[in-house]
Amino acid sequence: MRDRALWIAVVVYTALFTWLGAIRYAAHRNFVDLGIFAQTVASAFGCFCNQVEGSHWAFHFSPILYLVGVALWLWHSPLTLVFVQALAGALTMPPVYALIERRGGVALARMGALVVALYPALAGLVFNDFHENGLAPAAVAWMFWAFDAGMLAMAVTFALVTLAIKEDQAIFVAIAGALGAWRYRGSDAGRAAAAVAVVALAVLGLFFLVIQPHAAANPHWSPTRFYAWNAADFGALLHSGIVARLGFVVLAFLPLLFMPFRSGMMWLAAAPLAEVLLSRMSTTYTMGTHYAGAWMGYVLVAFAFAVRAMPPDRAKRTLAWCIGLCVLELAVANPMHPGLNLRPREARDVRLDAVLASLPRGISIATQEEAFTHLALRDPYARVLPEDPTVATDACFILVDTAYPHSPRLQEYGATVQALVADGDYVPIFVHDEIGLYRNLAPCN
Repeated sequence: MRDRALWIAVVVYTALFTWLGAIRYAAHRNFVDLGIFAQTVASAFGCFCNQVEGSHWAFHFSPILYLVGVALWLWHSPLTLVFVQALAGALTMPPVYALIERRGGVALARMGALVVALYPALAGLVFNDFHENGLAPAAVAWMFWAFDAGMLAMAVTFALVTLAIKEDQAIFVAIAGALGAWRYRGSDAGRAAAAVAVVALAVLGLFFLVIQPHAAANPHWSPTRFYAWNAADFGALLHSGIVARLGFVVLAFLPLLFMPFRSGMMWLAAAPLAEVLLSRMSTTYTMGTHYAGAWMGYVLVAFAFAVRAMPPDRAKRTLAWCIGLCVLELAVANPMHPGLNLRPREARDVRLDAVLASLPRGISIATQEEAFTHLALRDPYARVLPEDPTVATDACFILVDTAYPHSPRLQEYGATVQALVADGDYVPIFVHDEIGLYRNLAPCN
């Protein structure tokens, strides 16, 4: 991996997606996750919490966020999270390059890295709000690269990094370790794989038996809602769910010409893909969401193994087609949705930022996504308005900006805010243009 062109591509990719993320942030186009992770990472060496989840440990096993916390301490800006995710996406290229180059040569390796750089699913993941899942593809790919190269200590190190990202990766790594232990039984590689599998199982036990029950306000693990199938869900599956899942498979694998399925390594992606496809909620198998991070590293590794197993001339033609298909999908079904998310700053953006900057730090305030994502890092008590209009908020202040009429939380809770003001529960402090700031007359938190 001493190819200068490869590392220039890593730098360019990181810079490009950091820039795109900054444009999106300035235009107030982020969603709740950016605010959630800004508060979580900022409190990494404290409560490791946010105003939406409470303790992040109650939802996910993600000690990798402590490293992100160090980066945020060095550069205290929401764009730190944007940069970290852009860098993680860029670092998916080198291990795929190296896996192909080991048998296919530099020219094919460069083409393979270009496919990764243009891969729409990766672009959608990186451009989306920061999430620990965004760190997984690179860690997974580096883990398999090191194991394939016989660098077992490094492979174990990257396995530990992968395990630190999210608890579902412990399931996937345990499966990969068990398969590797059987495939290479009796060798140092087999013993290393077995050790990784044991550690992965230990992480699962630690999180689900000790950490999560201790951190959760109730014993129910929230992500299980994705798999709480009922009769209506099965009806929707037969009506449109199967078609939607097939559409996801096409969007995910057509740019790769379904090459991963030509490699036995694709078996390692079976569990991650099952996690998203067996969900009753389409969010998990929608391109451009963070859930792609669960399966993408395994799929790209299988892609690299498939490419390097082909005759060079055929592999070159195949990769050329993949590059073209990636560009085509970015043109017609771009998961970044640039038409919605990339626009110049408008007067409403400037106006909202000015109001937010005038607020005292550390106040209890409930607001919509556009404001929450810009308040979260400097105000650990900022929160989003409830999703359910029947749920009361006990925030000391409420801020709404109707200049963003498509804001989901404003659509869900805007009428309730109006009722709270009409009933005198909240009184106006500041109302100008479309922005309203209201104070709770009752004791608040």
